[in-house]
Amino acid sequence: MTSKKYILGVFEDEDVLLNAIEKTRAAGTKIYDVFSPYPIHGIDDVMGIERSRLPIVAFFCGLCGTSFALWMQIYMLGFDWPMIIGGKPHIAIPSFIPVTFELTVLFAAFGMVITFFIISGLRPTLKVPVMDVRSTDDKYVMAIELKEGTDINKLNDLLRSNGAIEVNEKEVVK
Repeated sequence: MTSKKYILGVFEDEDVLLNAIEKTRAAGTKIYDVFSPYPIHGIDDVMGIERSRLPIVAFFCGLCGTSFALWMQIYMLGFDWPMIIGGKPHIAIPSFIPVTFELTVLFAAFGMVITFFIISGLRPTLKVPVMDVRSTDDKYVMAIELKEGTDINKLNDLLRSNGAIEVNEKEVVK
C-alpha cells in the first residue's frame, strides 16, 4: 500500500475558492483536486481541465453497434434462415431500423460507461478515501499533493492569503 500526503485548504465560499484556484495556479502550484458539495459552474476552466474525449468513444461504440446490428440482421434473415415475410425481400433495410437504433444506443451507452470507469480508475472498494468530510456538506476543499522538497509553510501561507479558513495536512493510504 502506498500513502500520499496532501495539504488541504478549506473554503467557505465558492467565489473565494475560484479566486484561490486562479491565484494558486498562477503561483505555479499544481492542484490535485477540488472537492465541493455540488458542481460549481466554470471550475473546469479555472482548473485547466481539458474537455472530455468521451463523445468520441461514444461515436465509435455506436458505430460498432450499428455495424453489428446490420450484419446480424442481414446474416440471420438473408443467409442463415431466409424467410419471406409479407412479400418483402430477405434484406429489407427499413425493417431493420428499430433493432439497429436500439443496438446503437446500447453499444454507445455501455462503451461510455466502461470507458469512464477505466479512465477514471473507479472500481469497487470497501473504503473510499475522503479528504475532508465537510466537503460533502457545506465546505469547499482544495487538495494539493505534497512532494519531496515542497515547502509546507509557503503553501500554508498561500492558501490562507487566498481565503482558506483552515489549512490541514492529510495522509491518504491507497
